[in-house]
Amino acid sequence: MSPAARRGPGPEENPDPEADPFGVAREIVLRRLADRAQSRRELEQALAKRHTDPEVAGQVLDRLTEVGLVDDRAFAEAWVSSRQERRHLSRRALRDELMKKGVDRTIIDDVLEGVDSDDEYRAAYDLAERRARSMSELAPEVRWRRLAGALARRGFSAGLTTRVLAELDRGLPEDVPGDDW
Repeated sequence: MSPAARRGPGPEENPDPEADPFGVAREIVLRRLADRAQSRRELEQALAKRHTDPEVAGQVLDRLTEVGLVDDRAFAEAWVSSRQERRHLSRRALRDELMKKGVDRTIIDDVLEGVDSDDEYRAAYDLAERRARSMSELAPEVRWRRLAGALARRGFSAGLTTRVLAELDRGLPEDVPGDDW
């Protein structure tokens, strides 16, 4: 059962025309933030989808920003940390995702400065190593091609991909008995 179904109909689903528009907008935003952190642009889009007056939406979001509930910098930092840890994404892929979420470019640049080359290398290596384990029966050139493709789809550069695969190549014969690239 979805979170929305569990909590029953809320102002998002059935807005009361007599209700306070600020209260309705605030409730929509707070419910969305209870589900997961979101950027200001995502919240603006959610309010627009619910036909909230743009002036009301702006004032509600401004107030929630003042009290720290809407914070694109904190959102971007958490997003980068989570996505890099779980999905092993490159800085380029993280940048693209944050841009789609509507985070300001200067915030993105600041947050991604915290992702150093070692972090990006570790994410690429972890992804390739995890994927390589399931490919031990494949021919070395097929395995290399598939791993390179997986890294490229996550936004890693050709140079980093080559480095990771070369280092993985050196480490795999010890990790996977009888397997030589």
